[in-house]
Amino acid sequence: MVLSIDQVNDLLDEMAEQFPEALFDGLNGGVNLLEEAVPDPEFPAGEMYILGEYCEDALGRYINLYYGSFTALAEKEDWDEDDWQDELYTTFSHELTHHMERRGGLHALDDWDAEELARWRAEYGQDV
Repeated sequence: MVLSIDQVNDLLDEMAEQFPEALFDGLNGGVNLLEEAVPDPEFPAGEMYILGEYCEDALGRYINLYYGSFTALAEKEDWDEDDWQDELYTTFSHELTHHMERRGGLHALDDWDAEELARWRAEYGQDV
């Protein structure tokens, strides 16, 4: 099942209301749902997608979530609406955690992400 970008945007709005407002402090660029799919260039085509990212640059601090990446996985894995909600919530909360850690000068989630990426590379037979 593929949800429209408007449906996904509505789900994200509902999710955002579930998080304490304080988590969004300093997130001056907000949370952006972008249309594109972002395949991870380190993996075979169609195998791994970047669902979201926390960004801190000249534009400020913001979260990008990639509708096209979610859609690609939904099609590949035959998601239902519960799968959409689970993946959106997991990715949204993950990127918010990056935001909070950066604000606090921490990097535990960055370290965990690097370890997870190394495991996936090993699974795909790539150099770690």
